[in-house]
Amino acid sequence: MKGKDLINIGIFSAIYFVIVFIVAMLGFIPVFLPLLAVLVPILGGIPFMLFLTRVKKFGMIWIMSAIMGLLMLLTGMSWPPLAVSVVSGLIAELVYKSGNYQSASKAVLTNGVFSLWVAANYLPLFFAAEKYWSTRQNFGQDYIDTVTKLMPTWMCPVMFIVAFVCGILGGLLGRALLKKHFEKAGIA
Repeated sequence: MKGKDLINIGIFSAIYFVIVFIVAMLGFIPVFLPLLAVLVPILGGIPFMLFLTRVKKFGMIWIMSAIMGLLMLLTGMSWPPLAVSVVSGLIAELVYKSGNYQSASKAVLTNGVFSLWVAANYLPLFFAAEKYWSTRQNFGQDYIDTVTKLMPTWMCPVMFIVAFVCGILGGLLGRALLKKHFEKAGIA
């Protein structure tokens, strides 16, 4: 990788994180918390698809995914998003590489796989709820009760499926909006 590749990773990671941060603000309203797995992959699909037009070397997607997981860890979301982002980022990298970094359909699928890290933010809520809520008492008991009712344990796989499907939708949206960039990059 060259400096230009690392700069692209940094710029697009920052843009993607801003989208995550803005959408995460909706999570302060309990009914919107589950929608993070919908909105982040769809809205994030636009800059991510633009990023993919610049990806030509193995590791760029994987690094960006790990950065997203690391940022979640640093912002208090625990370690599961980091662990999932490393695995899903590698799989996303392999998917896009299988299309020689030039397949539009593989790019859309790559966004779906990449988006799985978003659902990993919910894992502590499902499997370590007491610990999760002990650090968020300032949200108030009404918020905690509402989210607990909205997010029973059976929702865990649903959140991963939703993140993947919405990642596909975000990839399609991004591809449609950035068609000119895809053609210019030779990804049609």
